[in-house]
Amino acid sequence: MDHFLYKDGELHAEDVPLREIAASVGTPFYCYSTATLERHFRLFDEALEGTEHLVCYAMKAASNLAILKVLAAAGAGMDVVSGGEYARAKAAGVSGDKIVFSGVGKTREEMRLALTGGIRQFNVESEPEMQRLNEVALELGVKAPITVRVNPDVDAKTHAKIATGKKENKFGIPISRAREVYAVAARLQGLDVVGIDVHIGSQLTDLEPFRQAYEKVKELTLALRADGHTIKRLDLGGGLGIPYQRSNDAPPLPTDYGAVVKDVLGDLGCEIEIEPGRLIAGNAGVLVSEVVYVKEGEDRKFLILDAAMNDLIRPAMYEAYHDIVPLMEPPVGQVPEPYDVVGPVCESGDTFAKGRNMPRMNEGELVAFRSAGAYGAVMSSEYNSRPMIPEVLVKGDQFAVIRPRPSLEDMLKRDSIPQWL
Repeated sequence: MDHFLYKDGELHAEDVPLREIAASVGTPFYCYSTATLERHFRLFDEALEGTEHLVCYAMKAASNLAILKVLAAAGAGMDVVSGGEYARAKAAGVSGDKIVFSGVGKTREEMRLALTGGIRQFNVESEPEMQRLNEVALELGVKAPITVRVNPDVDAKTHAKIATGKKENKFGIPISRAREVYAVAARLQGLDVVGIDVHIGSQLTDLEPFRQAYEKVKELTLALRADGHTIKRLDLGGGLGIPYQRSNDAPPLPTDYGAVVKDVLGDLGCEIEIEPGRLIAGNAGVLVSEVVYVKEGEDRKFLILDAAMNDLIRPAMYEAYHDIVPLMEPPVGQVPEPYDVVGPVCESGDTFAKGRNMPRMNEGELVAFRSAGAYGAVMSSEYNSRPMIPEVLVKGDQFAVIRPRPSLEDMLKRDSIPQWL
């Protein structure tokens, strides 16, 4: 469920007409719903009720400071994958003891940043990283709390580019070597082993891969405890999918996911951490764009928008689907027409949809890409020297720009020309 609904014939974000925002900030722009962000966080929090747990929002999905503030106020921790994300979490008022640091390529500088600023744990991805973190912790005279990310070799049955739990993926250590690696970690004086980490991929629409992975984690927990390790925390990652196509069967609910967690791991006495991103932010955001031209091709119509692949790269990168709907509700009974929906970037890959059946569209009309809150604005760029587009947050009948659109002059000022030119 989200809070983007037609009211009196036009699409609203909560109680604000999206057309009103477009008139104020121009197009294209991203718009987020506070109520949806809060609701989706609560769904996960309530799904784990009865267990000691922390829901850490995976910031890579959408990392605007205003979004982080909304979720932090609701009680979320943060899952970060870079020094920049760590700095954002701190700037949003999140305390270090609620920040988890993931990622395969943590640098010494990032380790120092987190160890001096406060950290709940590092999810260590490799033996070289473990050795380096130990060195940095000893230099600072502190102990670094860690989990070791294990790769369970479970097929998440998702897109190949967002699968992370197979043996051919770059993430984690093989679960078959976990006991050996934990034995090494226990001997390193700068580390404090607190648990196990696992994450098998993103946009999962079936609970069975989660169950398979968590069964392996349970077996490993018992084996490590038998080896003398204190395993008090299980970081289970994120990955639960969202319904990008409204006509499709809905993915499992957080309550269903929580039931699997409790069923498999509930008797271990471990604190549970989960790191959802897409399900919290995905349906909480839309991308609004204007139709620049309707172009008649030889065998098709092109709907040319002012949004492009640099604003929303998921369709070009993952062949991802987004519902594209007009801001003004079409008349009942209007026969849809097929369009190739494209942007203005000089790439054939700048295509959002091919042969998409949509209501009849005209120049100057506005459309919204649904389910664009996750991996939209955070993956955008200035390709073709197109300025980054605004982000807007709605709460009730209010809206505010939370990232302004830079002017062309602002964009050019970031470049510098050497004196010899």
